[in-house]
Amino acid sequence: MNDESRIRTEEVEGVASPPRARVSDVVEDVPSSAENASDKVARKRDYLEGFLAQKPSDAPAGEPGGATYDAVIDALKSIFDPEIPVNIYDLGLIYGVEVGEDNHVAVTMTLTTPHCPVAESMPGEVEMRVGSVPGVGLVDVNLVWDPPWDPQKMSDEAKLELGML
Repeated sequence: MNDESRIRTEEVEGVASPPRARVSDVVEDVPSSAENASDKVARKRDYLEGFLAQKPSDAPAGEPGGATYDAVIDALKSIFDPEIPVNIYDLGLIYGVEVGEDNHVAVTMTLTTPHCPVAESMPGEVEMRVGSVPGVGLVDVNLVWDPPWDPQKMSDEAKLELGML
């Protein structure tokens, strides 16, 4: 084997620690002519000031955060499962809410089991409650069984209400 293909090693007693940054190493802003050092000390820094002062952007009505979408979610939260004292949204029965053109709303949902006693009436109640939201046009309720519902789909609030947390 030639010398070029060998890995060379060197034993050392220790390695020097890298230098640490110190507060004194930070370069402060140079005060402008209108601002003297005492003004700078008196002023409290607030790095979040600009962020906190911003107004929330107006989300489109049909998007999460929008007025129509949020009103539909509130309507869904007003429907309770008759066997479990939790609303169907926090229970995890609502898989999707879409607000389309002309405020046409499509709700994809499931039930805890296909043999649920409200399997026939619950989709109709969802359609009625969502349809009563001001500004909502047509409402389609799609009842699906895949993926099947399981307790992990519940919100933390629902789990707390049922003593599962």
